[in-house]
Amino acid sequence: MDNKNTFEIQHLSFAYDRETIIKDISLTLHQGCITTLIGANGCGKSTLFNLLTKNLKPDAGEICLYEKDIKQIKLRDFAKNVAIVHQYNTAPVDLTVEKLVAYGRTPYHRFGRDEDAKKSDEKIKWALEITNTWKYKDKLVSELSGGQKQRVWIAMALAQDTKILFLDEPTTYLDIRYQLQILKLIKTLNREYGLTIVMVLHDINQSLYYSDEIIAMKDGKIVAQGIPEEIINQELVKDIYDVDLKVTQIDEKPFVIPV
Repeated sequence: MDNKNTFEIQHLSFAYDRETIIKDISLTLHQGCITTLIGANGCGKSTLFNLLTKNLKPDAGEICLYEKDIKQIKLRDFAKNVAIVHQYNTAPVDLTVEKLVAYGRTPYHRFGRDEDAKKSDEKIKWALEITNTWKYKDKLVSELSGGQKQRVWIAMALAQDTKILFLDEPTTYLDIRYQLQILKLIKTLNREYGLTIVMVLHDINQSLYYSDEIIAMKDGKIVAQGIPEEIINQELVKDIYDVDLKVTQIDEKPFVIPV
């Protein structure tokens, strides 16, 4: 695990409609790691995700990216450091895959012109190739299956050429084959290309198997953070999900028996 940090969060709080959703959270996200937020529905995972990605503004506390408060970072500059794939995405019905992925280069456009057209072409091609979507580049996004679309949205994020990638439930609504394809792609992006990845996952076992670090949430607070092998046990699963499930080991990693 890299000792350097990307995000430092101090005493973060956020309320919506008078209900406090995030309650005085402090944590660190480490560079070069796959970090996954887990917890029961309504625990605050998605809200924390949206705070970290500048989609929401905190009521209190500070979020620093490379020691600079993200409130002071312009969206264009933030997008050169952080790419985001949201849970729900839509595209015009007449948009091709290649054109959608090209939108990932938007932060590098000034006054309607590309700062480096050659580099943009290279990054778009690489993003399509690494996500195995090059063969769909001339197809309409609307014609793709759910799993294919998800890889295209990831390709658009990769075209931004950032070192940090946020993914909000990237496997939701996909069958198991596409889930595994996405998770293996995420691991490749981390291990071979050095991307720092922060994601929200619902499947606890996929979270444990594919993550370097887990952040477990309950009622808007962090109840545990660390390496899966060190923090996941039957007591923690009971605490965050309110169910009694056995925890065993598979491939030297914790595995929750979901019955």
